[in-house]
Amino acid sequence: MEAFITLAIGVWQIVLIVAVALLFFGGRKIPEMMRGIGQGMKEFKKATADDDDDDVVDDTEDPKIIKDGKK
Repeated sequence: MEAFITLAIGVWQIVLIVAVALLFFGGRKIPEMMRGIGQGMKEFKKATADDDDDDVVDDTEDPKIIKDGKK
């Protein structure tokens, strides 16, 4: 049980991660990366919403019914 590591992230861990990212990537590159991530998330949400719309079946038309009304 001692080997169990909690995944809770505190304020100081977030500050440390941001500081390391700032040092690693630089101040100008981070906004570009965040913008790209935001656009990717936006496109993903749009694609999943479009996919959900495609799953809706129109019950008014039965493909088994022939034009004269017989099956």
